[in-house]
Amino acid sequence: MKLITVFTPTFNRDKTLGRLYESLCRQSSRDFKWIIVDDGSIDNTFAQVGIWITENKLEIQYHYQENKGKLAAQILALDHIDTELFTCIDSDDYMPDDAIEKILKFWRANKKSHSAGIIGLDAYKDGSVTEEKLPEVEEITYSELVDYYKIKGDKKYIFNTEVYKKYLPYPYFENEIFHEVSWIFPLIDQNHKFLISNEIYCIIEYQEDGLSNGLYKRYKESPMSFIEYRKMKMKYGINKKVVLKNSIHYISSCLFAKKWNFFKDSPNTPYTLLAIPFGILLNVYINRKVKQNTNRIKQGKLN
Repeated sequence: MKLITVFTPTFNRDKTLGRLYESLCRQSSRDFKWIIVDDGSIDNTFAQVGIWITENKLEIQYHYQENKGKLAAQILALDHIDTELFTCIDSDDYMPDDAIEKILKFWRANKKSHSAGIIGLDAYKDGSVTEEKLPEVEEITYSELVDYYKIKGDKKYIFNTEVYKKYLPYPYFENEIFHEVSWIFPLIDQNHKFLISNEIYCIIEYQEDGLSNGLYKRYKESPMSFIEYRKMKMKYGINKKVVLKNSIHYISSCLFAKKWNFFKDSPNTPYTLLAIPFGILLNVYINRKVKQNTNRIKQGKLN
């Protein structure tokens, strides 16, 4: 059995998906399988993947679903992931030629019984790391990384499949497409830490119509998912500042979801009360940003 699965959700990315395929074919280690979840593409993705499967250069699994978003694609993939590790490489990104080899070598040398996986680096085509490198520690929780060290920028997560699946299922809302996949991290943090590796495992290239360009739209259009994420951060926040910040976002998301009783499901009533005026202001701000970005798109100026 292979040791790691590369999972790729894709939607109308037949042009960039080929670049990822080529990078996987160049890997110095073939101890991996590739699971592609096609999230309702109407381009040439199905035919192109069919050709690659016929070429038989890689172990590829292809699954199709109606357009439901990245989380739904990940849930489907997890039903088929049976390797010790897995990582998500988006369809507009690709991997350095020795990435799989480096991941597996690092895991074998450093894994512990409680390891949640590895956090490595994303980089741009010129080799520069996204935002900043990781702290010089052996292991860390997700919350420590983002809320204590305040590390910014995308990083590459390689998950211990057994650990990850312990905390499923995700809360899932059929009428929302932009779910917050980070919901699971505060749960994992309670019992597990990630190993830190300042190696580049993924080369990223943001697309103008990608998720990174629509954060405010995601807040507005998928409020129930973000409510669940904010509740996790309110419950398990590592300090008062984190709890307050997420309480403010919780109020804003409740307003988008038309959930007027903020206290009914809140895990922290005092902070919820304190956050109400700030959450209302944040909701107004997000609405304004969505309108501004919509106008930019109409004018041909994507945010």
